[in-house]
Amino acid sequence: MNRRSFLTAAAATTCAVSLTGTAAAAPAVRPDAQRRLLRDWFVATHRSMEAMTTELGLAADKIDVSGSGTPVPSAQTSPTNIGCGLWSTVAAAGLGVISASTMRHRLARAITAVERLERAHGWWFNWYDAHDGSLLTAWPETGDPVRPFLSTVDNAWLVTGLRIAADADPHLRPRVAALLADADWSYYYTPYDPADPVAGPGQLRGGFWPDKPGKGEPTGHHYGALNTEPRMASYLGIADGSLPGEHYWHLMRTLLPGMGQEQEPGGAYADIDGVRVWEGHYTHRGRKLVPTWGGSMFEALMVPLFVPEPQWSPRSWGTTHRRFVRSQIEHGLIEEEYGYWGFSPASVPDGGYREYGVDAIGMQEDGYHSLGVVTPHASFLALPQAPAEALANLRALDRAFGAYDDRYGFRDSVDVTTGRVSDVVLALDQGMITAAIAQHLRPGLLQRPFRSGGFHSRVRPLLAAERFSI
Repeated sequence: MNRRSFLTAAAATTCAVSLTGTAAAAPAVRPDAQRRLLRDWFVATHRSMEAMTTELGLAADKIDVSGSGTPVPSAQTSPTNIGCGLWSTVAAAGLGVISASTMRHRLARAITAVERLERAHGWWFNWYDAHDGSLLTAWPETGDPVRPFLSTVDNAWLVTGLRIAADADPHLRPRVAALLADADWSYYYTPYDPADPVAGPGQLRGGFWPDKPGKGEPTGHHYGALNTEPRMASYLGIADGSLPGEHYWHLMRTLLPGMGQEQEPGGAYADIDGVRVWEGHYTHRGRKLVPTWGGSMFEALMVPLFVPEPQWSPRSWGTTHRRFVRSQIEHGLIEEEYGYWGFSPASVPDGGYREYGVDAIGMQEDGYHSLGVVTPHASFLALPQAPAEALANLRALDRAFGAYDDRYGFRDSVDVTTGRVSDVVLALDQGMITAAIAQHLRPGLLQRPFRSGGFHSRVRPLLAAERFSI
């Protein structure tokens, strides 16, 4: 439960909106004080990642931080959770929160655990027991059956963490290389078929259930939207040569005109690298931008924590990222008058998990809605585009609702219409926070593996050639 009354929260919201129209009612923080504040927040957030890490060395999915005792990690973990644990450890060493020797010990322990995990077709399954590494076939909390699944996007975040670990500790590079030797992204890829682009879209499947003969049973969908978090898998595959560069151009900036989507897009066709590309855009509050699928912050802004899209594509990716953040801010402060902003999938304050977002900037017709639930990790993702607004929003959430816990960092979500604060923190969301703070305080710290090699020679030219119609 939140530590302060809803009356205080409501009063703070009214004050913030009436005084400034934003959540930035507090005085601006000086640059040196900003750095100290962000470092303090990092320390607490990293402490939550430590609390989520089991004796085996794997970051579990979540912990409940509502009590006064030491929280117990959840039974389950995923490839994404494990990747978050790896890069959070590297970030902690880079910011001087832990020593280099501690980092090496923790990374080696985690890599040893990853080496033990059961795989299929070179890829990791979606859920394991975080405490013994066994494959989950029943959900720990309910006993419901779990059909083992190979997820494209979850494996992308584990590979991201593995590459960061190998970059941070050269002794781990041969072991990580061995782990990735059989991780071929073409497993998920459906090549482009000009005679039938519906069946052969040149895109990645959402994943496979491998319990069927051959490759297994694929999902009924492909990851078709460009400005969503699965593009990390696309970049990784293009960079290592297992996916063709043209795959990037077969991803959708918007759906085509006349197709069912949130709004009729503007834009034009362009011929790029021999591919006819619909360079579509949406318009929100007078700004042209490339929408995500559901309108959430992490779809748009988790990937550039690692791949320097704004630097390699300032006119296109850099512009749409800035406008996406501005749309999120104005949705919270002006359209809905919450007094706070930042909407992204997270735990539900009253329990459970769901997607939150700004429906108007997502392609899905019934997209993600904000519902008055603000997710702190979304503000951290906005640090590169709106640092002053992000810090003000986070400080306001803490002042009004007690959203920050100096033991374990920011809670996962806040319902600003009721004052209810989530009891839990999720490894995914805390992992985004650690990466965002590290990127702000030590630019490039976690980006080194994604600025060289195939990323530089294969991915960067694609981003440089991007011409969004915005």
